[in-house]
Amino acid sequence: MRRGEAPPWIVSDGLWERVEPLLPVVERRSRNPGRKRLPDRRVLCGILFVLHTGIQWEFLPQELGFGSGMTCWRRLRDWNKAGVWSRLHAVLLAELHSAGRLDWDRAVIDSSHVRAGAAGPKSGPSPVDRARPGSKHHVLTDGNGIPLAVVLTGGNRNDVTQLEPLLDAVPRVRGRRGRPRHRPETVYGDRAYDHDKYRRRMRARDVRTRFARRGRPHGSGLGTVRWVVERTIAWYHGMKRLRIRWERRDDIHEAFLGLATCIITWRHIQRLC
Repeated sequence: MRRGEAPPWIVSDGLWERVEPLLPVVERRSRNPGRKRLPDRRVLCGILFVLHTGIQWEFLPQELGFGSGMTCWRRLRDWNKAGVWSRLHAVLLAELHSAGRLDWDRAVIDSSHVRAGAAGPKSGPSPVDRARPGSKHHVLTDGNGIPLAVVLTGGNRNDVTQLEPLLDAVPRVRGRRGRPRHRPETVYGDRAYDHDKYRRRMRARDVRTRFARRGRPHGSGLGTVRWVVERTIAWYHGMKRLRIRWERRDDIHEAFLGLATCIITWRHIQRLC
């Protein structure tokens, strides 16, 4: 963080203007209302604090005014269940599409492995960590590295199996005249995606593929295109809560992934100003 910049867990006015209309409205009970509900914006700052620092929920600093860790955990769970992050992502992508900043001519796919603190749903024995529990973040970006979709699986799942789920997870992006866009022209990937069956499935979807071939020496030349997804994955893991999967529940880790996707996309919108 540079001198004079706000901490990354502070929700800016611009981001809040886009988030607030998407949050579910909770009516306060007229009888036995209990304590006043903590403002959503303050709780979102607490969730972002956990996402960026990787701190455990119970150690969330009370003096910063975020509320308790359990309050932030419940809001994150409820907002993810209500589809807030997926709808916010679609809104942000529509802004970029309207400004002509989305590159639909090509999309890039890759995955990264993260260690899991304990076994749980969407975790599995990792082939790169002595069969310890682990998960994978599968990421699809446009040609500029803007995340289009992210999927969580067990660490033992083959990358190519998530090619179609990632394409299906891309939202229908509005912002321009005509039909919403949701399908890239060409998908680029490394050798992990070199499989004839999936090439045929992509042709059936009218999507071209450019995957490095197995059994051939390195130097396919795709690195000049693929580097953007590796940079995006580095942005994900720059948020410390995503470096290790501490959550046994898969929906909570997916909520962090969805929120991180929105934050990365929002940073691209800020560059438009």
